[in-house]
Amino acid sequence: MSEPRQFSQARSRRTFESLIDAANAVFAERGFDATQTPDIAAVAKVSVGTFYRYFSDKREVFLEVIRRHLAAAHASVLAELKAEAFVGAGRRQTIEIAFGILVEHITRQPGLQRVFLEMSMRDPMVAQLRASFEDESRKRLAALIAVICPREDVADPEAMAYIIQTSAVECAVVLAGARGEPPISIERATQSLIDVIFRALFGLERK
Repeated sequence: MSEPRQFSQARSRRTFESLIDAANAVFAERGFDATQTPDIAAVAKVSVGTFYRYFSDKREVFLEVIRRHLAAAHASVLAELKAEAFVGAGRRQTIEIAFGILVEHITRQPGLQRVFLEMSMRDPMVAQLRASFEDESRKRLAALIAVICPREDVADPEAMAYIIQTSAVECAVVLAGARGEPPISIERATQSLIDVIFRALFGLERK
């Protein structure tokens, strides 16, 4: 993550933050391609010229929005995926807690999450930000699996973490409505996914 921008005047900081908040809202609603700098300036209630005093183009402000989005995820998701936080919890409860953390993060801003995933396929910098976040979350998940699963059940916690992470993120994105209204409820889909993960980690006879 880049260093926070410093401002000598409180007014400049407020304008900068207003532009980021406006960009967040407009990108989430319209997507990257349909968003133009005058749209962001209008929502922030500043002139287009003011926008260009803070950002060179819409890509620059988009990257700042995504950096903040991932920083918030790092604080709220990764910090809670510490192995010690799950010591003493039942196996199924552990899975439910971990997946609940992930779903809560994605459903918080489904529109922005959708744009983020789309841009990560097109923009190298966004792809790098995504890879960095996913690498860190996968390491946390692998550490958690290593603690709660006997090695005879899961021989390769890192590989299992990759499979579970990919499946869980994809399901969470769909359930958040990022690709249209899901055909079944979040509750039903969540329970089925938890069943699949439970069996992958502990087998059919270890419930």
